[in-house]
Amino acid sequence: MIPLKTYQHSSTFLSSISKANPLHISLQPHTLSPPFPSSFLLTLKPSLSLSSNLRRVSEFGVPLCSSEQNEQQQQQDNRGVSPQLHDLSPNGAVYQKTLQLVECSMFAALTGLVYFLSNSLAIENYFSCFFSLPIVITSMRWGVDAGRKTLVATTILLLVLSGPVKALTYLLKHGIVGYTMGTLWRLGASWNLSIFLCTIVRSLGAVGFVLISSFLIRENILALITINIHASLTFVLTASGVNSIPSMNMIYTLFGILVLLNSGCFMFLLHLLYSVFLTRMGMKSSLRLPRWLEKAI
Repeated sequence: MIPLKTYQHSSTFLSSISKANPLHISLQPHTLSPPFPSSFLLTLKPSLSLSSNLRRVSEFGVPLCSSEQNEQQQQQDNRGVSPQLHDLSPNGAVYQKTLQLVECSMFAALTGLVYFLSNSLAIENYFSCFFSLPIVITSMRWGVDAGRKTLVATTILLLVLSGPVKALTYLLKHGIVGYTMGTLWRLGASWNLSIFLCTIVRSLGAVGFVLISSFLIRENILALITINIHASLTFVLTASGVNSIPSMNMIYTLFGILVLLNSGCFMFLLHLLYSVFLTRMGMKSSLRLPRWLEKAI
């Protein structure tokens, strides 16, 4: 009786499962034996839904991991894109730029110190011919850009050490002249063109210096100069027996001619001096000298 009841209960349970489950389960009473056989467990396959859920979870997890890896890789790329290797040899660009900057700084410091001491000791007239030389040297060695750097650095240094008046004086009388000469020599201009343009620049700088000095001392120095020239010329004409008084336009013209002659003679001597210096420094091949001077050197 007990096995029969067990069989009836098991068959009732299996029939209820077969009605609820769409899977067709063939029940054969003579093959089943309690407890549930292994064939019944295989036909049910309860792991389908679990495997599908696991597949969904795994598919959802893959892009998360890949996105994190991509973000990390992008951060590494943005943080340190493979560092560029620079050529640090003496012939490399980095070494040459560093050397250029060092030479410009040293020349600017030397020029500013010499100009400051010469003004303090009142010996500026003895060293005035050398104040433009560092700018010419840097322009010839490293290019026009290096000469401009030396000019700006020297002017700023003098502005800090001596004030705006001395800085403007150096800029008008020596700095712009040296930069013009270095640029023309770097471009291979002839001596005639170089002396002519440098003479005009020097003359304009001298007139600008006179105007700045007149503004600072509240006195028209240019008018005093022209008046003295007019008085001297009138005296010379009267002493020679010429009864005529020169006009002011003639005085201004004479004043401009004198300034140009003074500046021209100074620039010619400066060209000779700088040519000798640069030749002794081994830069003769970079210079365009006249034939008579090239033969003499």
